[in-house]
Amino acid sequence: MNAQFKPATAAALLLCLTTINGEIEIPVNPKRIIADQYLGSLIALGVTPIGTPGLHRQNPYLADALKGVEDIGDVNGSLEKVIDLQPDLIVTGAAEAEGRYDQLAKIAPTVSVPYGDLKNAHEELTYFGKLLGKEKEAEAWLAEYDRRIASARERVVKAVPADATFSIFEMAGKSTYVYGDNFGRGGQAVYQALGFKPPAPIAAEIMEKQWAELSNEVLPQYAGDYIILTSNDRTLEEIKADPVWSTLDAVKNDHMYVWKEERSWYYDPIAILSQTEEIAAWLTGQE
Repeated sequence: MNAQFKPATAAALLLCLTTINGEIEIPVNPKRIIADQYLGSLIALGVTPIGTPGLHRQNPYLADALKGVEDIGDVNGSLEKVIDLQPDLIVTGAAEAEGRYDQLAKIAPTVSVPYGDLKNAHEELTYFGKLLGKEKEAEAWLAEYDRRIASARERVVKAVPADATFSIFEMAGKSTYVYGDNFGRGGQAVYQALGFKPPAPIAAEIMEKQWAELSNEVLPQYAGDYIILTSNDRTLEEIKADPVWSTLDAVKNDHMYVWKEERSWYYDPIAILSQTEEIAAWLTGQE
């Protein structure tokens, strides 16, 4: 995201920011931030918002940091609750075309970063470090992030063949989905952090689309040597007994990791770091 930051007026202590919604002014040191997205990046920078949607408050990777944060409602949150909290800055993923941005911008200065504009932990922390005057904090956090990711990768390459392929799946009800490297479910950890690849025939498709619903007939085409599967109601033992899944090499070879959505859905930098180390521990037999 090619945002530009520059002082507006020193007396007013405002920062002039060029965004997808044009040029806006935000406080240099906002004290009352509402974040309906990018919560993990703010927490990593030592910034605790005053409010966030309930789904984000359930993030297990951020639990200790969110005890005093108000629940503004499900998904994007309630406009009435946002007004009640009197924010001086709102951070959102809402695009202008959705109409919600205009509603939020009437309440307080609003910075919108649509999903997918920031591609990885480095882009997120760097962007919000500049936005909030936390550049040094961003650099320090990312240095430790890189150290721990490199350590996990070093352990994993000794345990997993270099040409092994990985697939990111989710079972939800009767549907099965496959995911790319920027849509949660462990994709950021497996593909970005650990550097693994999906099966070559479907790699370009899944990295471009980021997700797709699969039928049982095409499931084997998307199945790599290792599978990371999100499922709230199926155990590994049940999957091994399934007439379709049991035919996959990853299942036959015990190369499948099953976790619940509460562990895999989140894709903020803090979650990605924990997920990477969790998957690395499984791959190296340290779980």
